[in-house]
Amino acid sequence: MKRYQLIVKGKVQGVGFRSYTQQKAAQYELSGYVMNHMDGSVEIEAQGEDSTLERFISTIKEGSPYSSVDEIKTQEKEVQDNERSFSIRY
Repeated sequence: MKRYQLIVKGKVQGVGFRSYTQQKAAQYELSGYVMNHMDGSVEIEAQGEDSTLERFISTIKEGSPYSSVDEIKTQEKEVQDNERSFSIRY
């Protein structure tokens, strides 16, 4: 079990990217959250099995139909044992 923080830059706000991320996280059975930042980037924290996280990150790099991902910064974080769902934070 691992947890990663992703900072996603590009055209990722106002294009359904958070909903897309939440749908993909559910598909991969990951927990965590996604939220917009004031600088136009999107923060994701996702937790699950390592191989599943790798597939999820590859999917996020492709982006939603109307988004354009330019850069993803990835950092490993501490696993949250009590977290069970993936949410959109506002």
